[in-house]
Amino acid sequence: MKWFLDVLRGAVIGLANVIPGVSGGTMMVSMGIYDKLIYCINHLLKKFKECFKILLPFLVGMVAAILIGSFALKKAFGDYPLPTNTLFIGLILGSLPFILREMKGEKIGWQGIVTFIVFFAVVVVLKLIEKENVAEVSLNIGTVLLMLLLGAICSAAMVIPGVSGSMILKTLGFYEPVVTEAIPGAVKALTGGDWSALLQHIGILLPFALGIVLGIFGIAKLIEVLMKKWKGITYCGILGMVAASPVVILMDKSIYEGFNVWICVASVVTLAVGCVIAMKLGGDPEPKKA
Repeated sequence: MKWFLDVLRGAVIGLANVIPGVSGGTMMVSMGIYDKLIYCINHLLKKFKECFKILLPFLVGMVAAILIGSFALKKAFGDYPLPTNTLFIGLILGSLPFILREMKGEKIGWQGIVTFIVFFAVVVVLKLIEKENVAEVSLNIGTVLLMLLLGAICSAAMVIPGVSGSMILKTLGFYEPVVTEAIPGAVKALTGGDWSALLQHIGILLPFALGIVLGIFGIAKLIEVLMKKWKGITYCGILGMVAASPVVILMDKSIYEGFNVWICVASVVTLAVGCVIAMKLGGDPEPKKA
């Protein structure tokens, strides 16, 4: 049962990572598994068997959700943008008690308050400078290197709560080429036996995935150091970014298209459902370390 729940938790993280404005790191915090996953990533080589056993169900859920989400979420956000977004806002709001629990007993002071404000503002500013441009992507050495760099940048955003890797991709104009074109395109090419198209898409996705892996290990080590030395202030920064996430989502004017009373009711329901899911999946009774 725990393995299955961890797969579901991984799926929530995976879905969050393909949605602009929603952070996979926020979902990790909301489900009470952030510290444990950071620890396992940092100690994967030293304690491979133990850490891999913990990470495996999360990875299974994430990969499945990213593959399915690149198809399903496009339709959900297209047909029901506000209720779909409020579901994730509910997940984020449901995480706040777990973050406050982690901060209990930690010294914060004025430094913590300033850190909260700064990181809240950073997330909002990232949204304000977001552009609706779409980059042209063709397979060559330059593209491979660019995808490697983008993967590393987005991996940091995936791990850091409140910062959306998908939003960064969208700001830079690479969300559509990577998430809504390359991922579904690779799946369709594989099932349809179009090997030429498959190689084209893999040439984009493989270096992007490699950049993500390298970036995750780098940022996870940094976060572990910050947690050890300045846990209270670090969590103030995390809280600032998490608190900004619902604001960033609601700033997107496109989610209010077709708004009516039934959409409003549905949005309230999905908001409540999101909060319940966060509370049910949150709180890990096991030790955080492998």
